[in-house]
Amino acid sequence: MSDIAGRRLQARAKSDEASPARLEGRFNARPLLGILGFAVVITLWWASIHVFAAPGGLAERFSPSSAFTALLTLATSSDLPINILVSLKRILVGLVFALVIGVPAGLVVGLSKTADATTSVAFQFLRMISPLSWMPIAVMVLGVGDYPIYFLLTFAAVWPILLSTAAGVRSLDPAWIQLSRSLAATRFETLVHVVIPGVLGHVLTGTRLAIGILWIVLVPCEMLGVSAGLGYFILDTRDRLAYSELTATVLVIGFLGFLLDWVAGALHRTWTGGPRRVSRS
Repeated sequence: MSDIAGRRLQARAKSDEASPARLEGRFNARPLLGILGFAVVITLWWASIHVFAAPGGLAERFSPSSAFTALLTLATSSDLPINILVSLKRILVGLVFALVIGVPAGLVVGLSKTADATTSVAFQFLRMISPLSWMPIAVMVLGVGDYPIYFLLTFAAVWPILLSTAAGVRSLDPAWIQLSRSLAATRFETLVHVVIPGVLGHVLTGTRLAIGILWIVLVPCEMLGVSAGLGYFILDTRDRLAYSELTATVLVIGFLGFLLDWVAGALHRTWTGGPRRVSRS
């Protein structure tokens, strides 16, 4: 009987080791599934050019083989790296301005019911206006160059940061505020040591959303008469009828946007949540 029981225990141990949960812990298939999904997209792209389009036509200039060949050439013998750096600089400047404006405004709106009631209608009205609709006004007021781009990017990115910060303040735990008051902390100390650490996760969430919006708005903004940037490079390849380079630039835009979102998501995942819910005056 003891031998039978021992064999059963060994068989159960083997089955536990081979269970899906155990295998999932040892091997994470998510990256491979992501690569597989991207390969399917590339295959559909290739099929749409070489199967459904007329052979020898203009569509072949947009094929994956032409795009990747042009990408290798652009990476080593063109101004594409410089245009990438210019676009990333504009993204960084617009994001910094949005954080400088959005986080303090979100703290005020989240902490004060009066401020929330006063600004809610105006903020909802303004954030529903497409940032691109401000392009003619921005150019007339700020001129041609980087300044109208910074304005448009800031206007596009400030709303998710502001609203996420305000939502984070409202979700703070009132017990943390009461504890800080019982310890005779000043309002500034409570803000620095309780409120801001508690809403940092929400700020990072809003920042990640803002980066996605910034990257989408950036390309049309860089068609405002500037002489550098990915949006400018798109227009340049179109004017030169370099369609393979145009397609390669689109791939670069997609890759950089994915990379920026991944970095923002990694920062968000590394942050542990702070205290929850706070009462407002």
